[in-house]
Amino acid sequence: MAVGMGASPSPSSSLSFFFIISILLLSCTLSLSGPLAFHPIPPNFTASFNGFIDTSGAFLSSPNSTFRAAVTNVKTEERLYYFVVIHTLSHTVVWAANRNNPVSDSAQLRLSRRGLALYDNDSPKPIWSVPPFSSPNVSVSSLELRDSGNLVLLDSSNNSLWESFDYPTDTMVVGQRLLVGKSLVSSVKEGELSEGDYEFTVTENDAVFLWNKMVYWKLSMYNGAFRDTNARVEYAELRSNGIFLLGSNGTEIAIQVIVKSPDFVILKQGSGGALSTMRLNGAGSEVSGFNAPGDTCRIPLICGRLGVCYSGSCSSCPPGFQTADEGCVPVNGKLSMPSSSSCNTTVAAISYLKLGSDMDYFANDFTEPAAFNVNLSTCEDLCSRNCSCLGIFHSQTSGSCYMVGDYVGSIIKKSGRNDRFGYIKLMMMAMDQAPEDENGRRSIPVVVLVSIPSSVVVLFALVVACGIVWFRRRKVTGKTKRKRRNSSSSYSYGELEDVSIPGLPVRFDYEELVDATENFGTQVGSGGFGTVYKGTLSDGTLVAVKKISSLGVQGRKEFCTEIAIIGKIHHLNLVRLKGFCAHRESRFLVYEYMNRSSLDRALFGNGNGGGPLLEWRERFEIAIGTARGLAYLHSGCEHKIIHCDVKPENILLHDNLLVKISDFGLSKLLSPEQSSWFTTMRGTRGYLAPEWLTNSAITEKTDVYSYGMVLLELVRGKKNCSLQTPIHSGGSAANGSSNGEDYFPLRALEMHEQGRYLELVDPRLAGQVQTQEVEKLVRVALCCVHEDPMLRPTMTNVVAMLEGGLPLGDPQVESLNFLRFYGRRFTEASVVEGDNEQQNVGYLYPQAMPNVGSSATTSSYYSSYMSSQQLSGPR
Repeated sequence: MAVGMGASPSPSSSLSFFFIISILLLSCTLSLSGPLAFHPIPPNFTASFNGFIDTSGAFLSSPNSTFRAAVTNVKTEERLYYFVVIHTLSHTVVWAANRNNPVSDSAQLRLSRRGLALYDNDSPKPIWSVPPFSSPNVSVSSLELRDSGNLVLLDSSNNSLWESFDYPTDTMVVGQRLLVGKSLVSSVKEGELSEGDYEFTVTENDAVFLWNKMVYWKLSMYNGAFRDTNARVEYAELRSNGIFLLGSNGTEIAIQVIVKSPDFVILKQGSGGALSTMRLNGAGSEVSGFNAPGDTCRIPLICGRLGVCYSGSCSSCPPGFQTADEGCVPVNGKLSMPSSSSCNTTVAAISYLKLGSDMDYFANDFTEPAAFNVNLSTCEDLCSRNCSCLGIFHSQTSGSCYMVGDYVGSIIKKSGRNDRFGYIKLMMMAMDQAPEDENGRRSIPVVVLVSIPSSVVVLFALVVACGIVWFRRRKVTGKTKRKRRNSSSSYSYGELEDVSIPGLPVRFDYEELVDATENFGTQVGSGGFGTVYKGTLSDGTLVAVKKISSLGVQGRKEFCTEIAIIGKIHHLNLVRLKGFCAHRESRFLVYEYMNRSSLDRALFGNGNGGGPLLEWRERFEIAIGTARGLAYLHSGCEHKIIHCDVKPENILLHDNLLVKISDFGLSKLLSPEQSSWFTTMRGTRGYLAPEWLTNSAITEKTDVYSYGMVLLELVRGKKNCSLQTPIHSGGSAANGSSNGEDYFPLRALEMHEQGRYLELVDPRLAGQVQTQEVEKLVRVALCCVHEDPMLRPTMTNVVAMLEGGLPLGDPQVESLNFLRFYGRRFTEASVVEGDNEQQNVGYLYPQAMPNVGSSATTSSYYSSYMSSQQLSGPR
């Protein structure tokens, strides 16, 4: 008994006790480091990606499983790891601790009584840690991830010591507040976490958008924003129904933007400069109803440095500049723009290159002028004396001088003239800064500060280019003189075999196109100048290969014209030319592939009205997209481009109602000094403007007329000239007989005069269209087909009318009376010569008609001429 009470434990029992204790401790450690926790985690905890590899580095979940805290990599192909909070279903990062300092997969996140810290590669100093607590006696009790997505450090009384909501990255979630002075900072690019140059910051009066600390937009400028009071803003808050700027402890709403979404919403400052709400769900992130700025041209670097932005799309560099990796650079390689090191550089000369009169800069609307009531010379002197000044904008009326400093972004091109004229500062290095030649000598050309029109510069460049081509060809042929025959048919197509146009689309080998199209086996379209085949390049890219069928000098001109024009322009609503091929007597153009073919097929099918039904909303979007593309050709390019062949066959469709204009073979370029030109008739019957028949000057308004005809066909769903269905009542003689043909533009004019717009709509859309929607398209179309080109709107104004930015124009009946003669003669031709196809269609055009002044005189001439010739007019 006594022995039993006083005896020492045996060695074996002691070993068993310590073994059991060790197993329990180890199991506790494993339970803390392995499985995903759903409850607050106590101190003395360590997490790493490798330690929680089964959950992709996630170690803590919110109770409702909406969010997870993890040490993980954003891209699976990269070995860069971050401590983040992610949305579980969409895998979207909503907060990151070390976004600028990624760590390795062995990095450790350590939770202790003193706080939370992230260590990498056994470094004694943390990569990231929470800020020091105000009191040295504070002790951390737990780390908690709440259902809101807020990661919180708590003390023993469950008081918050630190919250991730107080240190936002580029994202806000519902319930999170962004205090005055706090910002959402964009990532450097999509899919990465490191900080970029765009910020969304709350101020006492508004919430502003910043680029390199320069304001480029404000939340109050959003179309859907409402200012309720003038209360001083204290914070911004994202709620389930919108974005709110609140004051007076949240009791007063200063500004609100209502955004409704059925799913969980976040607010994200995008890497491209736009702030948007995103719906988070299992399928990933989707853009919701809020996206700002509404005008993407307001985003400072949307088109790169000095890239020109117009109507939300990027075009080429301003005149005098060319595209480079770093953005637009001066064409003259001896000149350069100032940089961060310019203040330490000796400059031989400074000059200023003038931008167009329709160009502006985002910062001008948000910054005070550097000087008031000064002339241009004084404004330039102010910039020249400031080494960080990159350019100026000078107001002719007020004399205000705006300076572009430190950073330069994209240029905004406006539809009209601008009061502020821009000038970009260019420098030439001094002798000791100039590059050496092969003999070690430095040479500095003389700078002549003379304002030279851009057209002269372009002409000079063309002359130099032609001289180089001539010299090379002369050298190759051994300086042998060739005699050219007078006949145009003697042109050698073999000369195009070595065509190479620097900076334009690539030249494909003929064999590549044969393979891509499977020996031109799949035809997808045809036109007056060629046949189009579907193909697949070696990299899997779908393309449309157009084989030019017109031979002779005209075919060559159309081929070269299309390359020259479409190869240089880039717009969302213009088809992209990927390359070309010249093989013996064959010519090929390689376009991006549009999988819904052309508008005529979608709208008309194989016959009039026989195609798949295009819904009204689709037709309206096609109308707007086509108008935007034409507006860019007319006013968004360095040289005005007149398409000359706008018709449904040349309007291509892609997924999501993407519309692109194609077939630039007939296009005409006008220099900035030209407003019109005279030429022989070109284009397609049915869409030709009256000025083609009267030998009048041709302007961009000829495209406007053709567009108006296309617009009417979109409304009707048939060709403007087609068989008329039997009329039982209410028909007009001018509209056609019961078994005759119908000239729809005349019918549209008559229904407009009577206000009976719904009778013009494609019958297949009956009951699906509102009267005011049809009225908008019909009124715009009739304005576009005015006989007098001066009365037709510009395509820029057409876009504005369709989008609601301008009131609808009023069709001038006196300039539309010619449609009555066209319609009447068309009907007469249909009845009298119904068995003669050529006479029935009435496609004859006079080779020369006198220039006539008034509409009445013109109509009288048309009447007498067409009576004798059975001419129906445009078709």
